[in-house]
Amino acid sequence: MKESIFLRRVQSITHVAMALALGVMALAVFVNVVLRYGFGSGVAASEELSRLLFVWMVFMGAAVAYPAGEHMAFTSLAGALQKRPKIFSALTTVIRLLVIAACAMLAWGAWQQVVVGFGSHSVVLGYSTALLPLPAFLCAVAMGVMALIELVRGTPLDLGHSAEVE
Repeated sequence: MKESIFLRRVQSITHVAMALALGVMALAVFVNVVLRYGFGSGVAASEELSRLLFVWMVFMGAAVAYPAGEHMAFTSLAGALQKRPKIFSALTTVIRLLVIAACAMLAWGAWQQVVVGFGSHSVVLGYSTALLPLPAFLCAVAMGVMALIELVRGTPLDLGHSAEVE
């Protein structure tokens, strides 16, 4: 019970952070467009700020989408095997292990980029360029931990993805 309250709070905070990031991005880009086309000048920092906020927003959204089961999934095989519990359970385990492996590879690569970024700074705003790959690392760690928890608990695979194929 406490876990679900904790997860809901984290999701709420993340949704607010994503909304704020989107709002700041939209405002920065709008002001820059008006300044460029209306007055022949612009704010150089708006491009860097928008890029940084977009990267963070995307990875925050990816991390929040995982426990909600909102990532794209190909559930045809799993759906067909759902009536065979032993095979379905084994497939669920394999899927969780593949998710953990993919998250580990993403985290490793992103961390290498974070380390490289410690030595340089963005041109206009001067922030450490380690802030660009950092959300990918954090997202991969969060999703990997969530998949590991699902694997340990034996959480059944969510087959709620029902999209029509044309």
